[in-house]
Amino acid sequence: MEPPSSSRLNPRKRRKDGSGPNGATELDGIPPKMSRHSFGLREPAPFSDQIEVDYSKPYVRLTLEEATQGTPLDRPVRVYADGIFDLFHSGHARALMQAKNLFPNTYLIVGVCSDELTHNLKGFTVMNESERYDAVQHCRYVDEVVRNAPWTLTPEFLAEHQIDFVAHDDIPYSSAGSDDVYKHIKEAGMFAPTQRTEGISTSDIITRIVRDYDVYARRNLQRGYTAKELNVSFINEKKYHLQERVDKVKKRVKDVEEKSKEFVQKVEEKSIDLIQKWEEKSREFIGNFLEMFGPEGALKHMLKEGKGRMLQAISPKQSPSSSPTHERSPSPSFRWPFSTKTPPSSPANLSRNQSAVAYDISEDEED
Repeated sequence: MEPPSSSRLNPRKRRKDGSGPNGATELDGIPPKMSRHSFGLREPAPFSDQIEVDYSKPYVRLTLEEATQGTPLDRPVRVYADGIFDLFHSGHARALMQAKNLFPNTYLIVGVCSDELTHNLKGFTVMNESERYDAVQHCRYVDEVVRNAPWTLTPEFLAEHQIDFVAHDDIPYSSAGSDDVYKHIKEAGMFAPTQRTEGISTSDIITRIVRDYDVYARRNLQRGYTAKELNVSFINEKKYHLQERVDKVKKRVKDVEEKSKEFVQKVEEKSIDLIQKWEEKSREFIGNFLEMFGPEGALKHMLKEGKGRMLQAISPKQSPSSSPTHERSPSPSFRWPFSTKTPPSSPANLSRNQSAVAYDISEDEED
């Protein structure tokens, strides 16, 4: 499958501190988004000594212009990148990704130096050569791996592997008595620069481990490694075990403190809730009490109403004599027709007449 063109690559955005994830820069290219499906390689990259090379065809190196414009599928641009690749990390992978995406049709060859050469010219490695070969083999951008790669590239090596360009960061690499081992490659116009990933390197990783050596030694002792395997003395071993116990006690105390704080916080929250509920209930109780027993409460109105009913039930009714009397007017006299005598009167009238007669008599007597 033809790799995507570098002109179609989307620039990776920088972080605020100037670097992206794992130290990515804007110069790193990432392929455009694709639909979710499996398109990765299923096997590691082969070693160069396992590939049959057809030397019948003459080797003609491509120019930069020809490589940039694109080449046929059967003639990819052969790019070479070399290194130690100890503790293979994302910085290595990004450098190889940049080398793979230098041209539209790139065949990436990666050279890995042996332990003997590296220990003599650079220093001791954490991983041995077999582990470093295997790590590079399983990088998705690598098409071929050269074992026991040379420290300085010779014309014979370039012709043997039919290399068109050499990819590496542009910083001069002084080693083996040379100010820059890639100087002659640059002068020949075969150098294709890549960008280093800041913040991640094998030296940085080793520095972290050395700086926190006690932490990692205690970690591995706890996981079952012996002091002999870790090259730890007897005294340091006991010291690490003691520190581990002290840390466990500190952790327990801290856990207890956190739990006690949580418990106190919960009690405070519950007490606040209880006080608020008690205040609400007390206000409600006081309001009900005043409504019942207050100056204008329902009890007073009930007592007044009961008192009025009791007084009404106890007091006697008014007698008829106490009621005002109305005198009956005398009935008019009635005369019988054609008669001078008055009609017979009632006993009451008789008594009145008698009294009147007597009154008249007494007056006559006085006269």
